[in-house]
Amino acid sequence: TGGSSSNEQVIIPPKIEMYNYPNPFNPSTIINYELPANIDKANIEIYNLKGQLVDEIAVSSQHSAGQHSVIWNGKDDNGKSVSSGIYFYKLKTGDFQKVKKMILLK
Repeated sequence: TGGSSSNEQVIIPPKIEMYNYPNPFNPSTIINYELPANIDKANIEIYNLKGQLVDEIAVSSQHSAGQHSVIWNGKDDNGKSVSSGIYFYKLKTGDFQKVKKMILLK
């Protein structure tokens, strides 16, 4: 008889996916991202409706394929709380970029 001896299975997504929870959020949100392959560098940038960079979350070096997450605390790069409204988060990995919308309610 045969069987699997592995108790833990890593699920590799077929493409890069990302989402945040909760959305809408207050005061912080978890940004989840899924990678189909190992990557050398990734970062997440937060933009306001005017397209201005609000904050950058340096996820940075060596990510394995699978699920990852970071927390955005609703503050700009100077540590000041941002106002309620619609924001966009962008995942950048090499030549790839993906953007999603999130809402901060206070």
